[in-house]
Amino acid sequence: MPVISFETIVKAPIEVCFDLSRSIDLHSISTRQTGERAIAGVTSGLIELSETVTWRAKHLGIWQNLTSKITEYNRPYHFSDEMVRGAFKRFKHEHHFRQDGDYTVMLDIFDYTSPFGPLGKLADKLFLKEYMARFLHERDSVIKEFAESDRWQDIVNIARVVKGL
Repeated sequence: MPVISFETIVKAPIEVCFDLSRSIDLHSISTRQTGERAIAGVTSGLIELSETVTWRAKHLGIWQNLTSKITEYNRPYHFSDEMVRGAFKRFKHEHHFRQDGDYTVMLDIFDYTSPFGPLGKLADKLFLKEYMARFLHERDSVIKEFAESDRWQDIVNIARVVKGL
């Protein structure tokens, strides 16, 4: 069971980083390289506790669907999403946030089990763990880019429109 864990330091308020991290729209922007898009559940705006989203994306040359659910939520300090249906045997992605002066420290912990038993473990060692780490780092770099500029406001405004505010 591989675990990927890393921190990203962002010069922005904790609330901004938290909301950008649960934005369906920003996730789609950050995963353009895989053609990822939300096709069911929450498909735009900010995902909340107990809500699900189904993503369609091309990973490692294969189109696949993955449904995850927000299972833990403590704004603006922590939330977790867990796979309900998809290619992994299981995964849990924890998102932790703490304010440190003018900065927010985002801690990602991605704990997963690959399918296919021993073949999945071999895939982890050969390429999958590195692939997933790059994928998550890219996502956090886009969150950082938006949070450290005025671009985060566009994402929050989309969320307000979706919620009817």
